[in-house]
Amino acid sequence: MSTDELIRRATAAGITIATAESCTGGMIAAALTDIPGSSAVVDRGFVTYSNAAKMQMLGVRPETLEAVGAVSEEVAAEMAEGAVRNAGVTLSVSVTGIAGPGGSEFKPEGRVCFGLARAGRPAMTETVEFGAIGRAKVRAATRDHALELLARAVSQIERETGS
Repeated sequence: MSTDELIRRATAAGITIATAESCTGGMIAAALTDIPGSSAVVDRGFVTYSNAAKMQMLGVRPETLEAVGAVSEEVAAEMAEGAVRNAGVTLSVSVTGIAGPGGSEFKPEGRVCFGLARAGRPAMTETVEFGAIGRAKVRAATRDHALELLARAVSQIERETGS
């Protein structure tokens, strides 16, 4: 579904959204708010590039960061759940990854962890390996995948509520 349709359908269903972004630096929120009428849906975007911001703004636990690092599904889950909790929205999507250049043997360039949280439910997470395709392409692919996750969640809510 296009971003226009995502906003239209979320508006009709009364769904509100927040983003929690690290490696995209606000690109997901920007894509959503590029759409006229998005203010009915988009509450806020948290750009939490540093670990300190993840902890302060989203409640990511220092123990989680220490145990598994920022680029992990565990941190993506805590980011998404913190965004739903702190913004009081229906849905949130989170991203944390290594856009490049660089990376390591254990966390290569192009690895991005996603979280999708819904009020009252634990976050769903996944990791996508975009590969060493370059920083701009990793960030754009991350944005597009996050929008796709939101679109699927909106469709699921519509099915559940008959919206």
